[in-house]
Amino acid sequence: MKKSRKESRSGRAKFTPGDMAAMEASARLNAADRNPYSWNMELYPYPDGSGYEARFTRCGICALMKKLGLYDLTPALCRLDYTMSEAGGASVFVRQYTLASGGPYCDCGYKKRA
Repeated sequence: MKKSRKESRSGRAKFTPGDMAAMEASARLNAADRNPYSWNMELYPYPDGSGYEARFTRCGICALMKKLGLYDLTPALCRLDYTMSEAGGASVFVRQYTLASGGPYCDCGYKKRA
């Protein structure tokens, strides 16, 4: 079956074993513990195999925008997650919370396109 939208190079690697291993390695880093402009996240693969959620508990963009006095613009940057997922072509982005909007974390859900 032919895909209705062209998948970018980055989209072709989405959900591969290598992609998942890289996501798991990123989750283990807890990089924001050492660098306030990085991220801490946890990875939650969906039980049905349809994708995963990357749940960010610390956000480098939020820290930077606060330092610059531009925090009120941060939700607009969060909106780019949808655009980037669409550009990749392999996933549908889903979200309920962002730290920038007062949520308990940023949930970045990536569901495989059918």
